Amino acid sequence: MKKIPCLFLVVAALASTLTAGAQSVDTVFIDELTWTEVRDALAAGKTTAIVATAGTEQNGPHMVLGKHKFIIRHASDKIARELGNALVAPVITHVPEGGLDPPTGHMRYAGAITLPNVYFMKVVEYTARSLKVHGFTDIVFIGDSGGNQRGMEEVAAALNDEWRGGVTQVHFVPEYYSANGFREWLESQGEKSEAIGRHAGITDTSQLMAVAPEHIRMDARAPSGGFEGSGVSGDPSRASVAYGKKGIELKVETAVREIRKRIAARAEK
Repeated sequence: MKKIPCLFLVVAALASTLTAGAQSVDTVFIDELTWTEVRDALAAGKTTAIVATAGTEQNGPHMVLGKHKFIIRHASDKIARELGNALVAPVITHVPEGGLDPPTGHMRYAGAITLPNVYFMKVVEYTARSLKVHGFTDIVFIGDSGGNQRGMEEVAAALNDEWRGGVTQVHFVPEYYSANGFREWLESQGEKSEAIGRHAGITDTSQLMAVAPEHIRMDARAPSGGFEGSGVSGDPSRASVAYGKKGIELKVETAVREIRKRIAARAEK
């Protein structure tokens, strides 16, 4: 009789351990889930998958080469949570960044990694094909870099043509990158176009400051990077966390609105 309490305690401890192991994980990233967790998420209605593309490119002397990855990972997390029925595929960081021989584009700067567009498109395509196999019905393409857009658009069009009449559709959402209103908002705050720049200026630097400030070399920020050939267009010294938070907010709002619009339009057909 004296052994029963001990047995009870063992069983209780085991049950507690199993219960703890069964607790839900607070993540929307597929590569942070087990296969059974993804299976259960799909069964629970999380049938939208976000395929986010980034890049590994120079961003001046003040900002790390993985800038796009950190920004879009943060943004895609917020987009998926706002949608409520989405998971996020692993961020694609190998994208077109220029030629190799001779080096062109970002490949003129140390550390950049390029993937010719034809191969980038295959990576995007087979990511989508894989997600379709598992039961995702809406696959969303968003990219944080200009060089990624054309390839994603072409893959989306080709897959939608092939899958016409089926349950899975691809949604290319360029507005996340090109029509989110951030540049216009900065101008409304009094920032000049030349200070905002086109690469590694106020917009990019502010966003990274907001999501991963440890990847900014604050004392290296300078107008046009501080020297000829720095790779900077604009004045990153005018960047701020407040600007960055607004930029991310606008990108997320734009993406969520456009994704919902596309999925709703599909449902009406």
